[in-house]
Amino acid sequence: MGTCKEITKPRRGERIQTLPDFQNPHQEPGNERRLLLVFVLTFIVILAFQPLLKKFGPQTPPPQTQNQPAQNAPTPSPSPTAAPAAAPARLVPVGVTKQAAAETETVIENDLYRIIFTNRGAQVKSWILKKFDNEAQNGLLDLVNPIASQKYGYPLSLWNYDESLRNRINSVLYVGSGEAKLTAPATVTFEYSDQELSVRKTFHFDHSYLVNVETAVTYKGGEVTAFPAWPAGFGDQVTPASYAAGRIDYHNDASTDRTALIFPNYVLRLTGKSIIGGNTIKGPFEWAAVADQYFSAVFIPDNPADAAAVTLPNPLQVPKDPDKPDSKETTNVDVVGIAVGHLHGPTVERMYVGPKELAVLEAVQVPTIKNDNRDLRGLVDFGWWGIIAKPLFLWLKWTYNHIVPNWGWAIVLQTLIISIALLPLRIAQMKSMLKMQRIAPQIKSIQEKYKKYSLKDPRKAPMNEEISALYKKEGVNPAGGCLPMLIQFPFLIAYYRMLGVALDLRHAHWLWIHDLSARDPYFLLPIFMVVSMLVTQKMTPQAGMDPAQQKMMTVMMPLMMGFIFFNLAAGLNLYYAESNLISIAQQAIMNRTTLGREMREMMEKRARKKDK
Repeated sequence: MGTCKEITKPRRGERIQTLPDFQNPHQEPGNERRLLLVFVLTFIVILAFQPLLKKFGPQTPPPQTQNQPAQNAPTPSPSPTAAPAAAPARLVPVGVTKQAAAETETVIENDLYRIIFTNRGAQVKSWILKKFDNEAQNGLLDLVNPIASQKYGYPLSLWNYDESLRNRINSVLYVGSGEAKLTAPATVTFEYSDQELSVRKTFHFDHSYLVNVETAVTYKGGEVTAFPAWPAGFGDQVTPASYAAGRIDYHNDASTDRTALIFPNYVLRLTGKSIIGGNTIKGPFEWAAVADQYFSAVFIPDNPADAAAVTLPNPLQVPKDPDKPDSKETTNVDVVGIAVGHLHGPTVERMYVGPKELAVLEAVQVPTIKNDNRDLRGLVDFGWWGIIAKPLFLWLKWTYNHIVPNWGWAIVLQTLIISIALLPLRIAQMKSMLKMQRIAPQIKSIQEKYKKYSLKDPRKAPMNEEISALYKKEGVNPAGGCLPMLIQFPFLIAYYRMLGVALDLRHAHWLWIHDLSARDPYFLLPIFMVVSMLVTQKMTPQAGMDPAQQKMMTVMMPLMMGFIFFNLAAGLNLYYAESNLISIAQQAIMNRTTLGREMREMMEKRARKKDK
């Protein structure tokens, strides 16, 4: 394929770079005429065959009336890129009363979940994921938050801008279709109607985490907005930190936008725009979701252009100690929810309710606006260092699947390989520090020569020139001692991000650790990390640093890092502690080399001079 060049006016002072031209094979002389001839001949052939197609081709069946549906007609499966699905079936006419006499439950189940609907509000009171446990509840994970949902609404309730109408829609007794217990694939419909209000909600379940949702509401003869909602967080949110992980994400125009909660006014800041709870984000967007660290409820509109979302952040009081739910000691948190649907009329969409597991999310196809990501992978946020964090995670998962079937030992093996790979940087750092130490007396002599001049005095400018010339002569890079450390820093941050989003490490066991995604219950790893860092700092020659400063840094740096890492995930502490342990072994070996001995001798000599 040839190149397409855009000619623009060069800026002042800008050099114009000339690129070589490549002849496009589709633009050879005579090609346009041949292509036009092909189109003309094709058109003539189509016209000539029209009478034959009408006579011998398949005949179009006569249209069927509404009262005569086609028998055994296959039900089309929803396509992520197809045109919007038809509106929900006709509502029960307003004025015809249709409501249940008592509250009942409907259970839908497959291999992944067990969902319990109540006909009061036709909403979900329990959404259990069978493949995930909840140690706080001593059982399987129920994604419905019992405290927040009771106060702010249950999943698949309907959200309307009129609070009184919203409360009415979500409190009346609907008439449900089907049996009390169903196994997916299955369809459940709830209907309600009185003199003013008519509501119909239809849900189709299959063998995946996806649910097809159709809702329609009329009030006093007109269609009203009623968004299906997930209004009150998730059931795995039991600590203030887990509530702080709640967020609203939506994907639009090849980017995933995320929210951050701003206290105390419960304002959601979204890509530079402040959206107060209850305000509307208008489409187009391919999907919008409420999520926490590991799970999400994602709304996928069939027609992204007509989609709209309402953000639902709300204050909540929860016990300070999750193990003491009846305690009077509480703390204020914020629970986040979202409602998504069609802004004018019935809503037809899909929902994904399940884990933020990369492989599962990549299998969920979504409509696209600009042919970008056609799945839900944007829900997994690897952060700014995703270019490193995501490959680290894929590598760690491969290690778990193919080498050692334990996430803790997989981290140990990966950390060992990373530390060995970064060893040349440590050696380069020591060499650079040694060179700096060798020329330190000469640099001090130059600085003494110009000490009598102030910084603003022009006569002090040659000092930097002389120091630069000395660096060049001795082959010293002043940043050489720090650069290797800066290169290692992204790996630490990437590992932190990777462990923060890796669902696979949730409740993963290793030795005495019961959950590598949570803090060490006995704080052994943070303590070992601090001790190992103290030993590493003491063993590592700090050439060019004043001995008094070195002693302070040897103690202060490890204590500061221990304070930061004290409550972080055990998996991250394992990575850092093992890195320090490997560093001690590496440093012990390097201190025995000629380079290491020379550095230590120079430091001891300098220390003796200071003492005198």
